[in-house]
Amino acid sequence: MYEMLRLQFIIFSLIGIGCYARKTGIVGPQGQKNITDLVIRIVLPCNIVTSFVMDIDKSVLYDCVCVFVISALIQLLCFLYGKYTYRKIDQNRKTCLRYGLMISNAGFLGNPVAQGIYGDMGLMLASVYLTPVRTMMWSEGIALFSGIRDRKHTMKKVFTHPCVIACILGITIMVVKIFTGVMIVPPLIQSLLQTVGRCNTALSMMVIGMIVSHVKPEDFLEPIVFRYSVERLILIPAVVAALLIPLQRMGFISETISGLCVILAAMPAATTTSMLSSKYNCAPEFSAKMVIVSTILSIPTIFIWSLILAV
Repeated sequence: MYEMLRLQFIIFSLIGIGCYARKTGIVGPQGQKNITDLVIRIVLPCNIVTSFVMDIDKSVLYDCVCVFVISALIQLLCFLYGKYTYRKIDQNRKTCLRYGLMISNAGFLGNPVAQGIYGDMGLMLASVYLTPVRTMMWSEGIALFSGIRDRKHTMKKVFTHPCVIACILGITIMVVKIFTGVMIVPPLIQSLLQTVGRCNTALSMMVIGMIVSHVKPEDFLEPIVFRYSVERLILIPAVVAALLIPLQRMGFISETISGLCVILAAMPAATTTSMLSSKYNCAPEFSAKMVIVSTILSIPTIFIWSLILAV
């Protein structure tokens, strides 16, 4: 309880700092974009690689496979739910809602939360969890907005993404360490990666604060945005919890796996929802509301889910 309260205080404070920086003009629109790119392309990949650099045994490989499979099934569930719901909604808004159901902010917001609750092991498993998410982001996600389904282009996008490369590199380092006992990353490089990676939580949360700095009271009043937020933050993780907790009690998965997957399933809409809708002129203002409202509402809901899982 104390650790969760401490983590929530830090996260909320960092979000507040980001909001202040954006409101006062310390960081402008271009600066916000640059910080986002810095986190995704440099800071987060370093953080992911270092999460795999630890003393672990072969049992962790089983945990990694379990998390990967669970994440893939969650993506499939969200894809099917989004496909057959929102039938009476405008097509452009429906596209944003379907994307927002599939692709959450499990990377930007989820990684620091996972690390704060479950430590380095949580961050490592969260990186594995995100592999199917990012695959869907650059495949079905792009296809939804563009209407183009190019498998070659999709595979290139997935396997050249810095975070996916970092995850593959991290898994390679972990496997070599487990089976040979040799750490292939020199200590000097480890220190460099750790130093850069430690910036992840602060920068990620401040970017979230910059996003929510534009919120207006009327944004909360649109029923479809509130409905989406309830589905994204409560319904989806509730279904995941209902499926995983029995498996945990039967001993098939650990408490860390079930808790981590529920927490990551409870993340708000990804910022890429707004970016892609703007790029393809697909209800950009509506998608911005989705991101902002779900992100603000996720602050108390993530805390509540953490308490439920701790019981």
